Amino acid sequence: MKKVRFYQSIQLKFVLIYVLLILIAMQIIGVYFVDRLESQLVNNFSNSIHERVNMLAYNLQQEMKKKRDEGTTLEKDIQALLQDFVSKDIIEARFIDRNRRILGTSDPYPEQVVGKKTSDFAVKRALLVGATSEKVVIDPKNGHRIRVLAVPIRSSQNEIIGAVYIMATMEQVYNQMKGINSIFITGTMIALVITAVLGVLLAQTITRPMSDMRRQALEMAKGNFSRKAKIYGYDEIGQLALTFNNLTRKLQEAQATTEGERRKLSSVLAHMTDGVIATDRKGKIILINDPAANMLNVSRETVLSEPIVNLLGLEETYTFEDLLEKDSLILDFSINTKPFILRATISTIQKETGFVNGIITVLHDITEQEKIDQERREFVANVSHELRTPLTTMRSYLEALADGAWQDEEIAPKFLNVTQTETERMIRLVNDLLQLSKLDSKDYRFSRDVINFVEFYHHIIDRFEMAKKQSIIFVRKLPKQSIFVFIDPDKITQVLDNIISNAIKYSPEGGTITFSLEQRENEIIVSVKDEGVGIPKENVNKIFDRFYRVDKARSRNLGGTGLGLAIAKEMVTAHGGRIWAKSKEGFGTTIYFTLPIERENEDEWS
Repeated sequence: MKKVRFYQSIQLKFVLIYVLLILIAMQIIGVYFVDRLESQLVNNFSNSIHERVNMLAYNLQQEMKKKRDEGTTLEKDIQALLQDFVSKDIIEARFIDRNRRILGTSDPYPEQVVGKKTSDFAVKRALLVGATSEKVVIDPKNGHRIRVLAVPIRSSQNEIIGAVYIMATMEQVYNQMKGINSIFITGTMIALVITAVLGVLLAQTITRPMSDMRRQALEMAKGNFSRKAKIYGYDEIGQLALTFNNLTRKLQEAQATTEGERRKLSSVLAHMTDGVIATDRKGKIILINDPAANMLNVSRETVLSEPIVNLLGLEETYTFEDLLEKDSLILDFSINTKPFILRATISTIQKETGFVNGIITVLHDITEQEKIDQERREFVANVSHELRTPLTTMRSYLEALADGAWQDEEIAPKFLNVTQTETERMIRLVNDLLQLSKLDSKDYRFSRDVINFVEFYHHIIDRFEMAKKQSIIFVRKLPKQSIFVFIDPDKITQVLDNIISNAIKYSPEGGTITFSLEQRENEIIVSVKDEGVGIPKENVNKIFDRFYRVDKARSRNLGGTGLGLAIAKEMVTAHGGRIWAKSKEGFGTTIYFTLPIERENEDEWS
């Protein structure tokens, strides 16, 4: 390591800091002091001039009233009075009567101005308004600052009889300020020199033990742990030297411990069941276990030394530095209809100094969890929507009844009928939700029994045929021989009720609904076919989802909750069967479901 030069050392920085602090403090004090002193001297000068001018104005007033002997004139007396008024500060004094004529001046050559009229604005203002005017002007000949006053003179009856015009130099004040500034600058320089000397001495007391600790740190970097830092005292720096000595003693133990922990960490990473990827400080992969390689469908040999952002497909949105600030990321590797979502949990690998040495990324497959969360969100949104619609309708009609519609014999029954219909709709929705909740429960049990499904199917069709109001034709294609299945009759009845109810709802007047039953080797296939509007091809597989409707407006008008086929699917699946649909838009829909047959008990059932 290079030797620290004096102009780079902390000692010089300490001295500079002390000197700059003193300099700044002196400047602040000096600026404030000089400003206040200048203001005070200027005010004192102005007050002194005003007092002398007031005295002059009084004397001139008395001269104006005094009676004169022969041989003396007002102008001569005023001239003598003005010349006596002039001092070292007063450059010139003039007296002007109310006609703006100069009656006297302190100038040694009065004939140049006496008797002439003045056009000075300040004098006019003093004569006409009676106001005192004061200003500071710069003498163009020598650059001196001159204070100019124009003071009105009043008689005993308070009438303006004239004005005094005074010109006074202020250079004496500013000469005093220059002398004070010179003294202040000299004092500041002396203070800076003393501060610099003291700063050097103080800085040495701080930098000497720090230099010794620096040398010890260099030896520690070389692996020499025998050297000890010298302790000059027990202040903060002395405590730091003690800490360095303790650090020297414990460093070897820490190195051994760190090496052991590194080996343990490598072993854990290699045998974790979740995917694990480790990188170096530049973001290049140095370790990837088998689960991670399998999740990302890569081989370990091809991805080592590759940037992790490229492996995770993040090169267009993130840099390695961005990943250091992230706790976790969701990675979507879904392909077409096959979802595949990973959660990448990111942890930084840091040294004891806090320097980032890389990251560890743990990959966890959350595809199923995301699917469940999405279904849950959709389910809550659909339930809220389905309940809000009838509640809104009921509130509107009940508000109308509360406002007096209940007294109308024609409208009131209609409104009550609507509220009753919407109430029944909500009851059906809640019942369907409770049914789905029970089916989702793992401890839900069926009351199974051996049933002749042909007879059972005929009985359900008869019930709908007797209750139907539309001119819909029922066609049965059922076998004559008995077919026995082991099912829960109530649940399969609910399945068929939901399917047949949908077929009746969407069948046109005069349409045909065909009921079929076919026996296979290990199962029966039950189908219900209608001649309704059909379902678009892209929506056929979605009709068994909860709250899904192809035509939402029409379904609500017909009183559906969107849960019938979902309940049917859950019940058929719980019986070990399958359910699906075939449809052609404009030509109707066919719903199929299967139920298993247990052959070993078939003879016993017969």
